[in-house]
Amino acid sequence: MPPILNAQGLSKSFGAAPLFRDIAFTVSEGDRIGLIGPNGAGKSTLLKILAGEEDADAGDVAVRRKARIGYVRQESTFAPGKSVREVLETALVQGHVAEGEREGKLRETSGRIGLSDLSVVAATLSGGWRKRLAIAEAIVSAPDVLLLDEPTNHLDLAGIAWLEGMLNEGDFASVIITHDRYFLENVSTEIVELNRVYVDGLLRVQGSYSKFIEARQAYLESQTRLEESLRNRVRTEVEWLRRGPKARATKAKARIDTANQLIGQLKEVSSRGQSSTAAIGFEATDRQTKRLVELNDVTLELGDKKIVEHLSFLIANGMRVGLVGPNGSGKTTILRLLTGELAPTAGTANKAASLRIVYFSQMRELPQGVTLRRALAPDSDSVIYQGRVVHVASYAQKFMFTSEQLNQPVDRLSGGERARVLIARLMLEPADLLLLDEPTNDLDITTLEVLEESLLEYTGALVLVTHDRYMLDRVSTTVLGLDGKASSAVFADYPQWEQWYLGQQAGSREEEQPAKAEASAPAANAPSAPGKKKLSYLEAREFAGIEQKVEVADARLEAARTRVEDPSVAVDAAKLTEALAEMETAQDELDTLYARWAELTEKAG
Repeated sequence: MPPILNAQGLSKSFGAAPLFRDIAFTVSEGDRIGLIGPNGAGKSTLLKILAGEEDADAGDVAVRRKARIGYVRQESTFAPGKSVREVLETALVQGHVAEGEREGKLRETSGRIGLSDLSVVAATLSGGWRKRLAIAEAIVSAPDVLLLDEPTNHLDLAGIAWLEGMLNEGDFASVIITHDRYFLENVSTEIVELNRVYVDGLLRVQGSYSKFIEARQAYLESQTRLEESLRNRVRTEVEWLRRGPKARATKAKARIDTANQLIGQLKEVSSRGQSSTAAIGFEATDRQTKRLVELNDVTLELGDKKIVEHLSFLIANGMRVGLVGPNGSGKTTILRLLTGELAPTAGTANKAASLRIVYFSQMRELPQGVTLRRALAPDSDSVIYQGRVVHVASYAQKFMFTSEQLNQPVDRLSGGERARVLIARLMLEPADLLLLDEPTNDLDITTLEVLEESLLEYTGALVLVTHDRYMLDRVSTTVLGLDGKASSAVFADYPQWEQWYLGQQAGSREEEQPAKAEASAPAANAPSAPGKKKLSYLEAREFAGIEQKVEVADARLEAARTRVEDPSVAVDAAKLTEALAEMETAQDELDTLYARWAELTEKAG
């Protein structure tokens, strides 16, 4: 069967700057492609071209006959006044779904995304629910391929888990732009990185994100070896040219041409290998105080909603706290409490004297109508960074901005660029306590990795709100978890909070059930049945790949048995001893894997 989408020779530029040149991109049945790449590589533009919403400068996109394409944009917007039902009904009509099937599909799809009230006005939904509705709008007409641009940005952790399940169970192909590494690992069957460092403009690898990392490393190492080899050959040819060969001789002329070709090839390979990353590094103060913020029996209400009740928590110097909870649970409100912008409704919030707090807002607030130069250096052409005077152009370059961009209005910057500007501004302020509210949105994976390293090196205290589970697991030493119903608790890591949160949700559902007849109620002193467990994200990843590991281990054991039975080995005592030891090791490994498989299967229910 031909591919659903087949793009060949695609090129696209904005002004004089090329995004990509002469690339090929295909999507076939069952593909779940994670599309990654640095900010500005053209990922969103490529998705628009595949969706037919934008034209390429060159190249063609062929769509299989009668194939349907669903497209979910980065920002989910709906017409004012339109209800959820009207949004989905319009999508069904546009998707040419038979009239008799529409109501069933509408109810099935709304049930899958968890939106039970179809009369709600779509534009009034929260960011996470608008994203779910946008995805439902795209899948309600049963597309053959679903194109998703940053679908995890506005989803909470529960929403991301829902999206993973929906994509893994769907019978459509998908192309997903995301920088969420756990999401890529859990969902993708292929990874494509759009990046000019590759000869073809992109690198496509079958398998999960971890497989892609291995393949990319091997590719970059081969490019480094190629560049070194070319450099040595060019050095030899340049030395020969300096000795003044007779250009009229046929052999000499051919060698001069070869030397020039090698120099050109080296220049091309070297330019591809040049990739820039932001140099991020937060500066802590020399404060010796251990206790920075102490919340004592705090209850906090915002309007008529109780955010948290009876919370006691200490933020000490050097702590890295991950603040987690579903959308609307009050994570940003807690950060505003820590800054002193909000006061507790009950209880006390005590801060150390002269505490220096730096706050990164998820609203990405930057001065309006100013240039990048003035956003970084309001009063001069230099900044004070780590006690040194640095020219604003040099400082901007640390965050991958060119000198030409200094006079560009910040309003015209992309989401990722605005995030880098905010981080650059924060780095100029030494802090005892760093509060980061969704700093990862719109950042590419390379910048995320640099940000992670800087947070791990930062010696002050940190409170981090993020939907990036990988960063949360890697950076935080303590997790403060909310459930959205005023309860909170402290955990060692994210999987612990997830187990607790799911237990809270299950308990709430049980409380909502009508009381049963007294005769059917269990005895008061009867032991309660254990709650059904759920795999954590790390365990789910392990479970997804364990069958393949069992097959590999089984093949290794079979090979070891074959070697033991080999007549040439059986008559050699040393070889036989070695083969028996190998077979025993293989058997132990297989037994361990089977036991773990059974354990995970039971836990998954």
